[in-house]
Amino acid sequence: MSEQPGVPTDQGEVTGPHRLAETELAPAPSVARLWRARAAHVVRGIAPPTIALGTRLGGDAEVSQRQARAVIDLALRVGEAMLSTGASASECVATVLRLVDAYGVRSAHVDVTFTSITVSIHRGLHEDPLSIMRVVSGRSLDYTRLEAVQRLVDDVVGTSDTGSPPLDVDEARVTLQRVLGAPHPYRPWVATGGSALMGVGVVMLFGAGPLMWFVAALSATLVDRVQRLLYRAGVAAFFAQAVSAAVPALIAFLIFWGAEHGVSLLGVRYPSLVVVSGIVVLLAGLGLLGAVQDAIDGYYVTAGARGLEVVFMTLGIAVGVGTVMALARALELSMEVDDTLLLGGNPLVDGIGALLIAFGFCLATYAGWRTTALAMIIAALGWLVFTAGVGLGLGGAASTALAAFLVGALAYAVHERLRVPELAVATASIVALLPGLALYRAISLILSDNPAVVGNAVIEFVSAAATGLALAGGLSMGGFFARRRFGIDLATQRALRRSRGRSR
Repeated sequence: MSEQPGVPTDQGEVTGPHRLAETELAPAPSVARLWRARAAHVVRGIAPPTIALGTRLGGDAEVSQRQARAVIDLALRVGEAMLSTGASASECVATVLRLVDAYGVRSAHVDVTFTSITVSIHRGLHEDPLSIMRVVSGRSLDYTRLEAVQRLVDDVVGTSDTGSPPLDVDEARVTLQRVLGAPHPYRPWVATGGSALMGVGVVMLFGAGPLMWFVAALSATLVDRVQRLLYRAGVAAFFAQAVSAAVPALIAFLIFWGAEHGVSLLGVRYPSLVVVSGIVVLLAGLGLLGAVQDAIDGYYVTAGARGLEVVFMTLGIAVGVGTVMALARALELSMEVDDTLLLGGNPLVDGIGALLIAFGFCLATYAGWRTTALAMIIAALGWLVFTAGVGLGLGGAASTALAAFLVGALAYAVHERLRVPELAVATASIVALLPGLALYRAISLILSDNPAVVGNAVIEFVSAAATGLALAGGLSMGGFFARRRFGIDLATQRALRRSRGRSR
């Protein structure tokens, strides 16, 4: 049998050239193409996007239209109450989401601005969506109502977490109306007395004597009454703030004028303290902490509006005080701040002063007795940390941030354990650290005729701003670490994630 060329024999020898068919031929891969494929494999993402955009399906089609409207109405009333009483935008959104989630509404969206709150519910492709907006008509620090609203939401959410049906939505709305319509826990004159105690506490921090306490209390009382009168008269907030700031400045002017003409009050060593105490009382009612907290949480529109309000109200204080100081300068009367006026002195007296400031602020904002007691204790601890930081040479802003960090952590701890409003405890505890003296010094330097001290005025303004940012930043960081330590319930965790744009 003849052998075919190119075909191996039985002994394994090749008798001719070996030819392959085209189907058996494969080109060698390019080295560059091979490395590109390997590099793409290393770099190419395999996980879903970090933030899901437009991929959320479904809705609350099983929720009846009447139930959805009732839940939205309740949620809007709760959100409006929280914004009106000083809560931050993030806290308001998280609370509203916890509430609607307890009633089985999973697709709610909440939008908060400085003057309104909107709640929308997507009810699937075959049902009409619902979207309702409510305008926040006014703002007033009222921590009794804030605590009652938070307690109602906690009761509703806690009931749903245990597996039992939540409180009927109509019954919850009636309860909310009763809470919001309830009278204050005490009369307005008690709140005015709280402002007077704040003034006394401020001058005690500077080592003032008993007569100075009386003058500061009188000044703060007049400031409170003037503010209430102007509010009822419908005067714009900026002008009301300016007129209110002029009241303690006028009292200090009279004291300076009397000393210039030989009529001095025994025990009144630093008349400027009257102005400083009035400035602190006015600054305590501003929303600086809420503005910074909104900025940290990513609610920049609300933070910008609140921040602008704080700036204008602070300018109102500067206008009121500056007008009186300009009048004094025209009469050749000096109202400059004494360089020896400094914080600190007797630690016991300073601690009592911080306690009085927190107590007075809680009375002025109608806080409950548990909130008041806890705020007083935390305020004293915060002041001790501040004085210790200053004694160690940390500087005013750093010491303020350290004290605010402690206050923020303790405020969340007592909120988590005792269910008192975190905002009320934190705000009352840091009033003693507000930069009233730096702001007064800046105004005084700006109104001086010496151009050489303008730079010092800028330094004082920057110092006041740095102190405010240190207070807000310290409180925020303290609360953050306290949450990491103590943890928060699952409903709140889900609500916080959704309020910041994250998935469930």
